[in-house]
Amino acid sequence: MKRKKWIVSKTDKDFAAQIAQDLNIDPFAALLVTSRGFDNIDEINDFLDYEAPLTLSPLSIADMSKAAERINRAIDNFELICVFGDYDADGVTATALLYSYLETRGANAIRYIPDRLTEGYGLNIGAVEELADRGVKLIVTVDNGVSAIEEAKRAKELGIDLVVTDHHKVGDVLPDAYAVVDPHRPDCPSTFKEMSGVGVAFKLVCALEGDYGDILIEEYGDLVALGTIGDVVTLTGENRAMVRRGLRILNDYPRAGINALMESASVSDKLFTASTAAFMVCPRINAAGRMGSANKALELLLCDDDKISELVAYEIQKMNAERQATETEVFRSAERKMSESDIINDKIIVVDGEDWHQGVIGIVAARITEKYGRPSIVISRDGENAKGSCRSIEGFSIYDAIEYASDTLDHFGGHTLAAGIGLKSSDIEAFRKKINEYAKDKEMPFAVQKIDCKLLPSSISLDILDSMNLLEPFGAGNPQPCFGLFGVRIEDIVSVSEGKHIRMVVSKNGTRTGVVYFGMREQLFPFDRGDVVDLAVNLDKNIYNGDTRISVIVRGIKHSETNEEKVLDSFRLFDKFSRKETLSAEEAAKLLPDRQLQVEVYKSIKQKPLKDKYCEAVCVRIGDDGGNLAKICAVIEIMLEMGILETDSYGTVRVPENPPKVNLEDSAIMKRIRSFLS
Repeated sequence: MKRKKWIVSKTDKDFAAQIAQDLNIDPFAALLVTSRGFDNIDEINDFLDYEAPLTLSPLSIADMSKAAERINRAIDNFELICVFGDYDADGVTATALLYSYLETRGANAIRYIPDRLTEGYGLNIGAVEELADRGVKLIVTVDNGVSAIEEAKRAKELGIDLVVTDHHKVGDVLPDAYAVVDPHRPDCPSTFKEMSGVGVAFKLVCALEGDYGDILIEEYGDLVALGTIGDVVTLTGENRAMVRRGLRILNDYPRAGINALMESASVSDKLFTASTAAFMVCPRINAAGRMGSANKALELLLCDDDKISELVAYEIQKMNAERQATETEVFRSAERKMSESDIINDKIIVVDGEDWHQGVIGIVAARITEKYGRPSIVISRDGENAKGSCRSIEGFSIYDAIEYASDTLDHFGGHTLAAGIGLKSSDIEAFRKKINEYAKDKEMPFAVQKIDCKLLPSSISLDILDSMNLLEPFGAGNPQPCFGLFGVRIEDIVSVSEGKHIRMVVSKNGTRTGVVYFGMREQLFPFDRGDVVDLAVNLDKNIYNGDTRISVIVRGIKHSETNEEKVLDSFRLFDKFSRKETLSAEEAAKLLPDRQLQVEVYKSIKQKPLKDKYCEAVCVRIGDDGGNLAKICAVIEIMLEMGILETDSYGTVRVPENPPKVNLEDSAIMKRIRSFLS
């Protein structure tokens, strides 16, 4: 378990009381609002207003009027228009939205989504040439195109006009297109920059209709909501207003295809929330593009026949099951490669494999980043060529890092926290070195565990859930509230669901509370009964047989008895040593364990094996506040090197039956630490 930095948000009880009184809302909801950083009553009122209108003028986005003019002319002249989309949930919903709108206008339109495996992301020259052969006169991209420099040139050579609508970061050069609609253009005057691809496509439709969107959102809000949530853009500002309206449609009258997806995910009889979209529906839309053809998902979104929708949704459900199995296989393979090399210690983890399924490498990168708390890039080699997917942590722009190493790449694109790359297989090692060179002199941020506010177990009730509802929808920029249960004692730990998860009972001040930790196996859980811990938890409603209860779901855990700052400083130092960087004499002194500490660590592990060699459990056992954690990590590595400690298949550290008699001063690790002292 990689340690995160815990940050408890500041709350203003006096201001919360004023908010509750002035806006006539629940006091606890008002307190949560203050934890989100709001300090203006009018802004809070807009944030909480479920009837808030859409306020962003579509024509405030650069080139939007040019795009609308060209598309309207193509509709009037019955020119063949191609909506060119992308294979993820954002791109598929954007394609469905614009294509279905053009149909209502009687346009001569077709749609095209590239194949992830054979064509890759975005506009490509082969597709442009094929569309030219089919007589296309206008290509309108959605959720892609801003980096299609060569493709735009080829389209122009073939007599095709190109209108780009995108939301990704722009490079130094824009494509030579009739219009480039992207809020991230430096010259774009739009006051809201964080729309998804489907959000930009929706604003294009608004421009075509001469409307801000309050009327059109009733027709396309469901697609906007799914794509916006699926692309994990911020659910604030205009996005929040659009998603709220879309969720209402998804609950009241979902279109046939989406309803079939909901039924296949067993959520059709439940309230459709942003979480439903993010964890149940959007992954199924994505699965079609990852494992087969995104056109299946597009077909489903455009379908208005219940029986056909049911059949297509069943096919997509099978693709999703295949995606889950493939994802697990690639993740395990990546972990094996990482454990067999030093790349696991790099500031930016770059791991590659031959023929890893390109449809799942993005999810695998996200899992690695979550587990190790570092930016990661997972690359799939296919002979001479390779493609990679990148994920990062808050506070570190993976896009900027990739841009620094771009001389080793064929192409790249993306956002601050997620990106994609293409390169030659022979250049992977050069890329790994170059991107870590970028990070070398930067103090990498720790992944953050944010806490909205602290709670006592005795305060947990269904009333809190009612208070939270006012802040919906939750997502990026407005996450589901996370509460801190600090200083609770673990009374019991039980494996559930065939060992896939654990359920705990924790207590404080006489109140016992059940909590569940999904995805954590007991064999890997580095805490024991009797430990006093801090928990980061989400609260959710669980309805079973008509009985409504509250579920307490663990999102993070740490020992209560260690000092946060000392622990993080120790991890930073030990990580630096593990990367084989040069240490100062002062840093080396903080790593060098004395004889007494060596004995204490050995005795502690002999008495009770250690499930995570880098956790704070040994500190707690020997009464250390975390100040010596770097030394403790060094001791464990030294003893593993010398054979007086060993690890099993789960990574548990223990004393072997017949440990050898050795002198720890002979350890290569010990000698290396001492070398910095001389």
